[in-house]
Amino acid sequence: MRLPLIIVSAALVLAVVTGGAILAVPRVLALVYPVPEQPFTFPHNIHAGVAQLDCQFCHRNVAEGEAATVPAVEQCMFCHSVIQPSGAAPVIEAAAKGEPITWVRVHRLPDHVHFWHEPHIRVLSERMNVASSEVCSTCHGEVKTMRQVEQVRTLKMGDCVDCHRANNAPTDCAVCHF
Repeated sequence: MRLPLIIVSAALVLAVVTGGAILAVPRVLALVYPVPEQPFTFPHNIHAGVAQLDCQFCHRNVAEGEAATVPAVEQCMFCHSVIQPSGAAPVIEAAAKGEPITWVRVHRLPDHVHFWHEPHIRVLSERMNVASSEVCSTCHGEVKTMRQVEQVRTLKMGDCVDCHRANNAPTDCAVCHF
């Protein structure tokens, strides 16, 4: 994983100041990518972890298109019209009002980068011979253990290029920049 220069520089300064001792700095990426404030905390650890829902159950477009897509409230109500724990109240209220939930995007690439989920899901699922949710964790981390999703990889160009090289994927500029 490549860290931004400011983080690497801060770590070197810390090493010099502490006489060479490297102190553990937990959640380094949280310093670079703060977890955005959402309308309410969506418990992926319950949905993907306890209930063992595959990522594609909610993010239905991930295997066919560019974006994973966030499910509409109506899709949430597919289950929550029957299963109504107290934590589902914001979803049930939004559905009753006919209003969407305005989630704030967590994983974001620069606008000049064109990323398609479909080939990544397809190729890595075949290569790794695993379910799509295991492929998703390659970039998104162990979402099934997260109370609230946060970005766990930098998703900067070097991160993507390193992964492409490791998986014999194309590294031509036009693959992502077109």
